Amino acid sequence: MTAAEDPRGASDRELLDGLRTGSRAAFDAIFRQHYAPLVGSAGSILHDRAAAEDVVQDVMLELWRRRESLTIETTLKSYLFRATRNRALNRIRHEQVARRAEPLLAPDPAANPAADRRVHEQEIAAAVRAAVAELPARCREVFELSRGQGMRYSEIADALNISVKTVEAQMGKALRIMRERLAEWLPSADM
Repeated sequence: MTAAEDPRGASDRELLDGLRTGSRAAFDAIFRQHYAPLVGSAGSILHDRAAAEDVVQDVMLELWRRRESLTIETTLKSYLFRATRNRALNRIRHEQVARRAEPLLAPDPAANPAADRRVHEQEIAAAVRAAVAELPARCREVFELSRGQGMRYSEIADALNISVKTVEAQMGKALRIMRERLAEWLPSADM
């Protein structure tokens, strides 16, 4: 029986040979034997158990991916500890770079309040246009004549050949719909 078939008690060399042939049993034996000590080693560098486990899982995944072309000059244990140490240090470097770059990626909104206000106003205007476009045809027509053209209700009634009461009802309906559609843009009542 080979290490690929029964990895218990197999040497590192036998486990590596089994790993190279794609033996899941050999990989599982390597994983079980080295996982906990590697997590401890990564944890002493990162001071974060979850990050240490991620690092070790990445090392093990890479071991599996590169199993066919893997050449290990030292012992398997030394190789895994060195790979874990390097990956943990790379993670720290990456986090340091990310922290230094953070101010550049997320500018302070107070840095240019005029630009922010313009963008906000453009967003509101686009939301209003979209809400008006969604109104039923008659409501939209009455709303645009009133708010867009500045016409009085009696003028709208004459222009559309409808009663002033109908204009009032259509405007009420339009304003109700607009309030619903633009709720996220309106100030809340509990301020």
